[in-house]
Amino acid sequence: MNGNGTQNNHPACRFCAAPLRDTFVDLGMSPLANSYVKSERLNCEEPFYPLHVFICRNCLLVQVELFETPESIFSDYAYFSSYSESWLQHARTYVDRVTERFALRPDSRVIEIASNDGYLLQYFVQKGIPVLGIEPASNVAKAAIEKGVPTLVQFFGSTMARQLASENKKADLLIGNNVLAHVPDLNDFVTGLKIALQPRGVITMEFPHLMRLVEENQFDTLYHEHFSYFSFHTVRHVFAERGLVIFDVDELPTHGGSLRIYARHAEDDSRPITSRVCDLACREEKAGYANLERYLSFGEKVKETKRRLLAFLVGAKDAGKNIVAYGAAAKGNTLLNYCGVRNDFIDYVVDRSLQKQGLFLPGTHIPILPPGEIEKTRPDYLLILPWNLRQEVMQQMNHIRTWGGKFVVPIPEVRVYS
Repeated sequence: MNGNGTQNNHPACRFCAAPLRDTFVDLGMSPLANSYVKSERLNCEEPFYPLHVFICRNCLLVQVELFETPESIFSDYAYFSSYSESWLQHARTYVDRVTERFALRPDSRVIEIASNDGYLLQYFVQKGIPVLGIEPASNVAKAAIEKGVPTLVQFFGSTMARQLASENKKADLLIGNNVLAHVPDLNDFVTGLKIALQPRGVITMEFPHLMRLVEENQFDTLYHEHFSYFSFHTVRHVFAERGLVIFDVDELPTHGGSLRIYARHAEDDSRPITSRVCDLACREEKAGYANLERYLSFGEKVKETKRRLLAFLVGAKDAGKNIVAYGAAAKGNTLLNYCGVRNDFIDYVVDRSLQKQGLFLPGTHIPILPPGEIEKTRPDYLLILPWNLRQEVMQQMNHIRTWGGKFVVPIPEVRVYS
């Protein structure tokens, strides 16, 4: 064992292949965050894997090891994007802006990788712009196809990109929202982006910003289905190595703070690099995100958050209060499993997704019920697990205040809202 508790046979960085010797944070053993449990499987063996997050000292890519294949994780997926009204509005706004900015027309082609249930491409369809979705989860792709969004049920990579290119189906706009983190073979994926892009085409990718994750203690966004976590410094390096230049960037409030990068071929000089790129790169560097040392203190912040959440839950239960949770979210499963919180603290969790209702959270086995259950049991506290949607949730569930119910948000620290 070395000083970080890792084996001498270190895993290799998925970008630069350097040995991973340094720990970003160790969240112990945890099940796959989206592996919801059916009632008949509650007494069966459930796989847990190390949720040990590394930082590569060479390229500064934060990452977890691959324990399950993408096929086993994503081929039948429980997450449907269209259940969040705020996320749909985010998609509508994006479509309006890029359609105007990049002069997309009926002879353009828009391709989205990991297009989910057609939550975004449906708005291009309404504008008469041809689209193609690429989605590996057949159950989710089916919902997109039913909306009139043509969708291929496949994983994206260089092989598929060559297939699209051979069929003259390169993209004028190539989109990937919250997919970059889910890619095990990062180099092959980004190579595929370059192959599938028209010579003057544009790539946009959205992903949680690692700087915001660290600054705001968002450790619950770390889970096995997210293989990599990107600073702007590192993502520029990853794209540049494959002949792609990031020419613009937006800082977004989604998922607790995300980046939307705009990339083009290095050979395409028609889109100059904006001042926003230089500004963000300078701010990251000034904050230390180009240096290994900045990443190594994160684990202590996480332990402190765990202690504070448990102190609140213990105090509330000792006072005879009832606690339920809202949102059977992947981030919530990381939080609850790391903190060891089961139904001795939380009676149940509610979720609007019909695909999750009647199942149980992985690891903790807390039952997932419809939101209407809250009106029946009138809990004292509602713990919002998808804290990034707290405003939307508090508006939806505002009626709990009529009986004195209060909202609790666990990240970045425990806060109670009356």
